[in-house]
Amino acid sequence: MASTAAADQGGTTRVGDLPQACLAHAIALTTPRDACRCAAVSPTFRAAADSGHVWRRFLPEDLGLQSLSKTTSTSKEAYLRLCDGSNAVPINGDGGCRVWLERASGAKCYALSARRLSLPWDDGEFSWRWTPHSLSRFSEVAELVTCTSLDIYGRLPAAAALTPSTPYAAYLVYDTAEGHRGLSYPDQETAVAVSGRVVARHAVCLRPDDAESCKFRGGTVGGGEGTRRPEQRKDGWWEMEIGRLYTSAARDGEQEVVASFEVLGWYPKRGLIIEGIEFRPVYTSNKNS
Repeated sequence: MASTAAADQGGTTRVGDLPQACLAHAIALTTPRDACRCAAVSPTFRAAADSGHVWRRFLPEDLGLQSLSKTTSTSKEAYLRLCDGSNAVPINGDGGCRVWLERASGAKCYALSARRLSLPWDDGEFSWRWTPHSLSRFSEVAELVTCTSLDIYGRLPAAAALTPSTPYAAYLVYDTAEGHRGLSYPDQETAVAVSGRVVARHAVCLRPDDAESCKFRGGTVGGGEGTRRPEQRKDGWWEMEIGRLYTSAARDGEQEVVASFEVLGWYPKRGLIIEGIEFRPVYTSNKNS
């Protein structure tokens, strides 16, 4: 009726004259970022963009949001809560694999705990020490006591499907203990494999230290400009980008994704604290990815 009246008076029906349900349906076909932009257009658009129909569309059906519904009053609040990584939801009750959403796009992000990784045990059961950590979202982290061969793998479980048609990066999330050793040399490598095919491989250095590297190897840290260095996050952890992959179709989410970190040299190492590996969407170009 409102649209008919507008047409009779001005001869033109504007988008804002459409019923709220129609606007909400159209906005739900966009992205969370676009919905927020629509809310700034007019009061009519704001009512449609903030509706439960829109934000239920942005909430994945396979995450089990029953717990969130008890602590939020609207679907939009539930969505925003799930965008906070500290509120990540366990996958199928498995606390070792958690999922949350990227705020702008709604793409899924995953974190694998240290318990879900393949860690080297070449020096026996005392190679790693499992301990709680005040900054970790998981109940415990792994601290390297001693080893000579360091090769860490993280495999996404079948239930953790990446968002289709989305560029992703895998990150090793870690810290180092006082007195760490063997983590400052240039012979470190990361890789990402999809269904057994390596799609990214990079030279990295978890703990760049020019003085220690020169003393041990007689050269510069990292072995050149192409070596990746870590970044410290706001939550206190360090992260190293392992590599990137692109999910080009829905079926890609069903493929096996493995991220790995390896120190190629056989020498004593200690003091590495592993929280886990994360898979998060990225939207910036990188020729070296």
